[in-house]
This record gives sequence, structure tokens and C-alpha cells, in this order.
Amino acid sequence: METTSKLHPGQRFARETYRRLDGPDFDFGGTGRWQTLFVIRGQHCPICKRYLTALDAARSEFDELGIEIAAVSADSEAQTRIMAEACTPGFPLLYGMGEAMMQRLGLYVSEPTSSGETDHRFPEPALFVVNSDGRLQIVDVTNAPFVRPDLETLLGGLRFIIAKDYPIRGTHR
Repeated sequence: METTSKLHPGQRFARETYRRLDGPDFDFGGTGRWQTLFVIRGQHCPICKRYLTALDAARSEFDELGIEIAAVSADSEAQTRIMAEACTPGFPLLYGMGEAMMQRLGLYVSEPTSSGETDHRFPEPALFVVNSDGRLQIVDVTNAPFVRPDLETLLGGLRFIIAKDYPIRGTHR
């Protein structure tokens, strides 16, 4: 059985650059602003499509908080374009996450169940929130497609964190 590393809340998140569908490369971490990166399984996943649609509906609330959002997968550009056509998100869709990147982020990685699902290994859902100091404020990594943060709860928590300058939690290992 393989093991995964894990990122820890409070640690600096080294800037990572991702390929962006229909736009310039996207930098996450170390940008001096709040950012949230949603890791998705890919265009084969109907739950991802529903989640991205819900995320797009909540986009203005993230904007009001000054939090940039993006979603990334291991899909190819062509697969990501199919996802974009199905969801039409108003935020960056990033693609081409390699297995080395998945490992650095401590993601759980799955094999496709068939060639009809997809043609590559893919990450299970995760969420990373980096604050304006470049530190991981929130880390949420799961091994199953059915578990994802409730966006209303997440936004309420982010409002509280920012308004109260609430400390990063879970920093003791």
C-alpha cells in the first residue's frame, strides 16, 4: 500500500503554477492574496459537475471576501473543455495536474474503473485555502467523491476567519 504525505495548516504554500483553460497560467500560493483551490476528479465525474455549478453560483460571495477561486484536475485540455462546456464556470478551470503534483499536495489518487471513465489516474476531491500571508489556512483532503465541503458553511467560516482574524487551526501534529 502506498502512503501519502500531507500538508499542514499554517505552513507556507510554495507557489504552484497550473495550466489554465483559455487563459494564462495560473499561480496558486505565494501571491499575497487569499486564494482557494478546489481539486476535482475530472470531467468524468457527475458530482464534480454539480459542485462546480454550485461553486459558480457562490462565486460572487468569494469575490466579496476578496478570495480568488479556481478548480484543478488531472484532465487534459480537451477533457477540461468538455467540463467547461457542461458547467460554464466564471472562474479559472485548471488542468494537467501530474501525479508528482498530486503527491506533493498529499492527494488521494484513484485508478479509473474502466476506459469509459477516463484514461488516466485522477485525484479525489480536496480543498486548499491560502491566506494573504501565503500560509495554508484550511486543508481538506478526502478519498471519496461523495465528500466535499458545503459551500455555505465554508463561506460562513471564511467570513468569520477574515472578520475576526481567527487563527489557523490544527497546527499541532
